[in-house]
Amino acid sequence: MRETPARIEAVGWTALRHAYGTAEDVPAMLRDLRRPEAAAEAADDLLTHVHHQGGGVYSSAPAVLPHVVAAAADAAVATGVRGDLLHLVRSLAHSGNTAQARFVTSGWPEAWDLAVTDLLPLLDDPVAEHRTAVARCLAEAHRRADEVIAALRARWDVEYAPRTRLQLIDSVGSLAAHAGEQRGACVDWLRAQLNGTEPSVRLTAVQALRRALPGQADSDCGRTVSDVLSGSEPATWRPEGATTGTVIWAAGLLEDDRTALTGATRELLAHRDPVVRAGALRVAAQSLSSRRSAVADLLPAVARRLGDPEPDNRLFAARVLGMCGRAARPWADALAAMSTDAGEPHPPTRSHALWALSRLGDARCVPPLVRRLAEERHGFASHSSHADGWWTYELSLNEVAADLGAHADVLLPPLRARLPAASSLDERRSLCRLLTSWGASAAPAIPELLALLDTDAAVWALDALAAIGPEASKAVPPERLRALLDAPPADQPFAPRSLALAYGRLTGDREPALRLLLPQLGEPYGQESAATLLAELGPAAVPYVGRLRELLTRHAQGWLPLRAGEALWRITGRTDEVVPALVRAITPFAERGGAYPAVIETVRLLAEMGADAAPARPALRAFLDADERPVRHGTWRSVPEDDALCEAARTALLATSAPGGAV
Repeated sequence: MRETPARIEAVGWTALRHAYGTAEDVPAMLRDLRRPEAAAEAADDLLTHVHHQGGGVYSSAPAVLPHVVAAAADAAVATGVRGDLLHLVRSLAHSGNTAQARFVTSGWPEAWDLAVTDLLPLLDDPVAEHRTAVARCLAEAHRRADEVIAALRARWDVEYAPRTRLQLIDSVGSLAAHAGEQRGACVDWLRAQLNGTEPSVRLTAVQALRRALPGQADSDCGRTVSDVLSGSEPATWRPEGATTGTVIWAAGLLEDDRTALTGATRELLAHRDPVVRAGALRVAAQSLSSRRSAVADLLPAVARRLGDPEPDNRLFAARVLGMCGRAARPWADALAAMSTDAGEPHPPTRSHALWALSRLGDARCVPPLVRRLAEERHGFASHSSHADGWWTYELSLNEVAADLGAHADVLLPPLRARLPAASSLDERRSLCRLLTSWGASAAPAIPELLALLDTDAAVWALDALAAIGPEASKAVPPERLRALLDAPPADQPFAPRSLALAYGRLTGDREPALRLLLPQLGEPYGQESAATLLAELGPAAVPYVGRLRELLTRHAQGWLPLRAGEALWRITGRTDEVVPALVRAITPFAERGGAYPAVIETVRLLAEMGADAAPARPALRAFLDADERPVRHGTWRSVPEDDALCEAARTALLATSAPGGAV
């Protein structure tokens, strides 16, 4: 059915809103859907304006929806545009079901119910891609679940397209939890699919049952997945064939059965297809980032992939071993061989093997790193990446060498040569940050750092000089530092405060930093830097104790209670008011996980407080006793952060134990 311009114009669009303001421009977009030369752009504009990034449903959406559904049903509209419009419909419906009610416009539920009526006939659309998209949309028809489930199952009986068949099963599973009279029959139907002959159908039925019965363990599902993974080829698990995504998805269906997941992962790591092995490596990385026991279960199988014929798999295996740190020591010899040109022909893999050795604390990483630093392009990034997931992004120089300060005597000569030759701010900043991490060991580089005070890297050069300490303080002319404070780099708005902090640490003169940072104590945000400065001042900051006490309890968790608590303790020497706040800040993470660097720093501070921090012992013990890592999972930083948390917790337990008592 075509929507006429008259019906479009009958809506009071100026009174409605989308992501960019009033919806007065929407009628033109809707009309353009019928113009072949403009339809694709119009569909994209509707998505970005009316749906935007989700999280709610704008007031224009109910008025837009019938026109979009009508265009999606019109065979005269280009196939690709129809698919884009169905994606918009599904996105709006999903937001309507998942966003907080206050962000969903009042007319949306009724508009969506009407749209479901128009979508149901499209399950018989002649284009399989559209049938799949319609089934995906209808998975959001929660208020009409019984009716829609019946329609989806009826379509299943005659459907032949593989992707559409799988989406029909998946949509039935999504609706089952919202069904009434259809619920029992729906679950039975999904169970029947577990016993089919098509691996893809069986696995999708497992996924659908998990959605239909959330939180309920089901041994039939686990057996089905194990049977499919061990008894069929990955190319049959999804219509797209044996991709890394297919392997990750299929193995993920075993997440509730760790024993089965471990066994399946080991089998897939040895598969003859390199793409399957790549997927299995990512499954192993996820398990290792989540559970400490996975190290013994999976790391040997991962290590065998250091000899994989596919270079990207060798790289990933080395990255996983490096992530696991000292647990990878049994394979240090293999990593050392891979860090050389003779032992590994693939340069990115050499970089990852070198990083892994540095994580192990193995000095064999130093000679190849010295050679790399002497080359024009050392092969490391200037910035560290903090992305979640298992992207094998380029490692930064700081990630590789930050913990190698003990070898500064051999690493500094090529680093010092690079500093004056660096051709970009990114490289100068990267080198300065590395020297900062080495502290006093970087003292021979003081002349090169002084030269950088006249460049765009002055902020980071001064940080490095401050980290070096007294030797740098003697070498820096005070008048040069004052001139830098008076004329900081104009295009770096953070420079005045950063320079003032480093200046104070280097010279002992805190006045410039106090002048810039103390006003932050009265601001809604950013008090952490001011609290850090007051902690460095110690007893001299006693006039600010009252404000710090207010900040100590403002947030239950995070950086603010840590910084305010540390400042109070270093100023007053009292632990009685600080320890309870710090224990409250870490206890939830001991119970539910998800700890991040602020938690680790808090545990380290508690260790400094010694026996007075004994109330933290239950949380500290919980951190150490857990098998599930109490940090954020699914990132290359998961295991290093867990290692740091465990080390801090052990130190704190020792510091808080009674003399002769058990840790």
